[in-house]
Amino acid sequence: MNIHEYQAKQLLARFGVVVPGGEPCTSPEEAREVSQRLFAVGHKKVVLKAQTHAGGRGKGVFKNGMKGGVRVCKSSQEVFDIASYMIGHILVTKQTGAEGRLISTVLVTSAENIKKEFYLAVLLDRNTANPVIMASTEGGMDIEEVAEKQPEKIIHETINPILGLMPYQARKVAVGLGLRGEMLHQAAKLFHGVYRTFWECDASLVEVNPLCIVQRPDGKEELLALDAKVSVDDNALYRHQTIQAMRDLAEEAPLEIEASKYNLNYIKLDGNIACLVNGAGLAMATMDIIQHFGGRPANFLDVGGGATREQVSAAFKIILGDPNVQGILVNIFGGIMDCNVIATGIVGAVKETGLKLPLVVRLEGNNVATGRKTLADSGLPIISGTSMAEAAEKIVLAVKNSV
Repeated sequence: MNIHEYQAKQLLARFGVVVPGGEPCTSPEEAREVSQRLFAVGHKKVVLKAQTHAGGRGKGVFKNGMKGGVRVCKSSQEVFDIASYMIGHILVTKQTGAEGRLISTVLVTSAENIKKEFYLAVLLDRNTANPVIMASTEGGMDIEEVAEKQPEKIIHETINPILGLMPYQARKVAVGLGLRGEMLHQAAKLFHGVYRTFWECDASLVEVNPLCIVQRPDGKEELLALDAKVSVDDNALYRHQTIQAMRDLAEEAPLEIEASKYNLNYIKLDGNIACLVNGAGLAMATMDIIQHFGGRPANFLDVGGGATREQVSAAFKIILGDPNVQGILVNIFGGIMDCNVIATGIVGAVKETGLKLPLVVRLEGNNVATGRKTLADSGLPIISGTSMAEAAEKIVLAVKNSV
């Protein structure tokens, strides 16, 4: 689950990470009041940040014509005016698509006097099955771009999950960033706070980009998290009711929200051939092979290893909620799963929805003979595929012929 920037900063602050002053606001009047308090303590400028999970806010354009979802303001009146053009309006960025996202909240925060920018993140290293802290002197840039062009500028430090981030590791990373003296001590403390946020919130990613050395209005320099992104493992949300409450359904696709109600992993894509598969790896392979035969997958849908008839029925309804779908490929390998349970669910779902689209089903594994018989005896126009390649080829051809 992703959360907004202001929510990520709230979590970080809970664990001792220094973040800029400011508050989320849902009206221009509220934004003006917050900015007045920031100006009163000595800040010369404030920043308005449209809150959306989509990236590229700064270069985005509102449908009302205003450019930029991140704006620097010099007065409370300017804050009010710009907030009026942000709140309640749709922002289009490179990640939202043409439909854009409705902005209901803006973060009004202090515009800091930045002296130096860094990149910092804690995430899970799947190669070692351990958390890893990553840092770079190239703050403000996409880490993928740094990894491609200047990989030597990325610092990695693997963390033992039993011991946690050790003090010497925090200092090692700080030294690698060129920090010394008081700034080194600030960095070590901040790194521990970022790691605790990752660990205690069951996050899959905590990213601070940029992490900055700033000069405060009183002239002192301080290290703070200027921008933050936190993604939390869905499987652990039951342990974090406070974080669950941060979920913003307006930032999620309606079909993905519906899928989550049935514990289905669904991601909408821009193709026309829907996939219903058990297992993430098999789902990825299924999308690849559809593409190989000239088709375009309409979704990623993993029903999991122990799907019930009800989940299969729900999956079909979710698939049919996408108007771009022109055919469906079901690809099931029954290990834990009983193929006949899937077959029974498919038959029930086809009858219930009155499906008219081409449907190809490939079953293999546990109780497959019974499952295939259930499909054959249903009297429904279900096309059978004995292998994944054959099934993919058949659904691509069936969709082309139907179109």
